[in-house]
Amino acid sequence: MFAMRLATAADAPAVENLILARCAWMDGQGIPSWRESVADLVRQTENADDDMWVLEEDSGRIIGCTTVQEQTPPWEWTERELSEPADYLYTTVTDPAYRRRKPGTVIALWAVDRAAREGKEWVRRGCHFRGLVNYYGTQGFTLVHVVRRTNSRVYLMARRAEPIVDLDQKFKALGQL
Repeated sequence: MFAMRLATAADAPAVENLILARCAWMDGQGIPSWRESVADLVRQTENADDDMWVLEEDSGRIIGCTTVQEQTPPWEWTERELSEPADYLYTTVTDPAYRRRKPGTVIALWAVDRAAREGKEWVRRGCHFRGLVNYYGTQGFTLVHVVRRTNSRVYLMARRAEPIVDLDQKFKALGQL
């Protein structure tokens, strides 16, 4: 069975391997990767703000991670949107070997459920690639704003927080071939 838990500094090597595996996959697809930011992302496992979470198998193998913050970045969200209780997902990374089982979707649904349990109204996220907009759309996220940041576009997305009644089944399905 898989479960989400807060990352610890001891997870750094596993998270680094996870991110490097995803970078290699992205490079193979011709997609810009996080290769230049790996050390910064791995440092988040120190979890000074209790905001990096890992998706872990019973065996201890980490197959995903995400950062959940209560502060939505202010770029182009309206004042009303910024005043709404929300969680913001950053840098969700999953092991490409599990790709067909959709661990990123399970992480997103976990975040939606967690936000609802904590009384939040929204889960928000941003991405730099149109392909991710389509993928996150399959997870129930809607494109809200497109922002120009320095030399790139950022697609800002949101989904209402709500209980996910079959979340345990989705975690269980990750372990099935």
